[in-house]
Amino acid sequence: MAQHVPRAPGFASMMKEGAQHYSGLDEAVYKNIEACRQLAASTRTTYGPNGMSKMLINHIDKMFVTSDAATILKELEVQHPAAKLLVLASQQQDQEAGDGTNLTLIFAGALLEQAEELLKMGLSPTEIIEGYELAVKKALEILPDLVCHTVTDLRNKEEVVKAITPAIATKQLGTEGFLAGLIADACIGTLKDGDAKRFNVDNIRVCKILGCGVLATQQLNGMVFKRKVDTDITKASGDRVTVAIYSCPFDALQTETKGTVLIKSADELKAYSKGEEELLEGAVAEIRKAGVDVVVTGGKVGDHALHFANKYGLMVVRLVSKWDLRRLCRATGARALPRLGAPTPEETGRCLTARIDEVGDTPVVVFETESAVSTLVIRGSTDNVMDDVERAVDDGVNNYKALTRDPRLVPGAGACEVELATRLATYADSLPGLHQYSVQKFSEALEVVPRALAENSGVKATVVVSALYAAHQRGETAVGFDATTGEASVTDVVSKGILDAYLTKHWALKFASVAACTVLKVDQIIMAKQAGGPKPPAGGGGDMDED
Repeated sequence: MAQHVPRAPGFASMMKEGAQHYSGLDEAVYKNIEACRQLAASTRTTYGPNGMSKMLINHIDKMFVTSDAATILKELEVQHPAAKLLVLASQQQDQEAGDGTNLTLIFAGALLEQAEELLKMGLSPTEIIEGYELAVKKALEILPDLVCHTVTDLRNKEEVVKAITPAIATKQLGTEGFLAGLIADACIGTLKDGDAKRFNVDNIRVCKILGCGVLATQQLNGMVFKRKVDTDITKASGDRVTVAIYSCPFDALQTETKGTVLIKSADELKAYSKGEEELLEGAVAEIRKAGVDVVVTGGKVGDHALHFANKYGLMVVRLVSKWDLRRLCRATGARALPRLGAPTPEETGRCLTARIDEVGDTPVVVFETESAVSTLVIRGSTDNVMDDVERAVDDGVNNYKALTRDPRLVPGAGACEVELATRLATYADSLPGLHQYSVQKFSEALEVVPRALAENSGVKATVVVSALYAAHQRGETAVGFDATTGEASVTDVVSKGILDAYLTKHWALKFASVAACTVLKVDQIIMAKQAGGPKPPAGGGGDMDED
């Protein structure tokens, strides 16, 4: 008989075999901090206009070459539980402000790096967390005092371009002015009745067409699809081009139940086929009689229906994506009809022109409208270049959205962070007890922004930080790092138009400090044995069409 081997006493004896358990500073806290530091260090080199790009190849062998932190974190598929907390903070920042994901990540990493030093000095995690909470509260009180400009008119292209250019420059240095102008036109053109509060990010669409260069990118009001028309009619124009949109196939209707037709002669077969054709022709004729010029369908286009569409002069476009159908409905003011038939005037939409065009060697269908949807046709020499431009456009549009919520701007290029650090250091000296050490380290963690900008530009970070502190001690609150000279020089960033959205800074400070405090609160890691069997899909299943 085999002898029973007792388990070792302690926490492990309560868990199933295969479970893992870590506790204490050395096993849990320091390991968590190290994982978060490594993650922050990996994206720190991508920060700023001179940041390096990462080459990522995901699990389906798709390659990404990008400096966008949100894309990097999404494709990395981080597994460490503590590092995942920082990823979640960055994702929350992306949802809340649409920009500043890298700032949130590297600042949280810097806070944890400073916390490690405090732990080695003998402070407890609770004391560090309380100090960090005091510091972030004070920083958010100081931040409104650093506002240097407010966008007064969100329909003024010049003001909007000035506000969103720095965000685009971090992804597309050199073409930021050109892209900012296009994005500003697109955003302003989609405002309904001049009410900026109702601006919807989804109303700015992107169509990527390979070829030419980034400077060939263009903007138009309406929608562009990389499709061909199915009929011989390739253009519909006039005072009012009427559009009917169907979510069903543009073909003869199918019965819901199966039926059997008994045909005894050739004449009966001809009569049956003729009857079906007459019904289809009648439906197409009614659509044309209702004044419809363009038919858009979400299903297949039958041969007979195509013949009658050509006969009655209807332009037919087939869209595969149901999301594209919905957006076109919003752009034209039409309703998606589930059955083929003549639409009522309320169910049809309007556009200025609907035509087939050719961009490079790619055929596109263009719906020009005066409605609240605008499209940027992005050109580029490779798919990776166009993807990076699309991310820059996304940042610009999200910054405009942030301005509709809060039009205030603060100095960029590290000026805001150094001023916050200077004032927090003064505040730390006034605090009694051990909290002053945590507040002091919080202020030192803010130096990570100018340091990252300087290191990525190839200059000595210590020289830059010293020059910034010296300028801010003299009361020059708008002085930041000049990344354009290639030297360790500082400049008045407000006069140069290097500004950041107030909302981005506000949420980045908040999310980074919360994430760092959450990691510090963990003193024990308990992992159950992994279950066998197939793993669930990463996205959780459901509709895979993310557009």
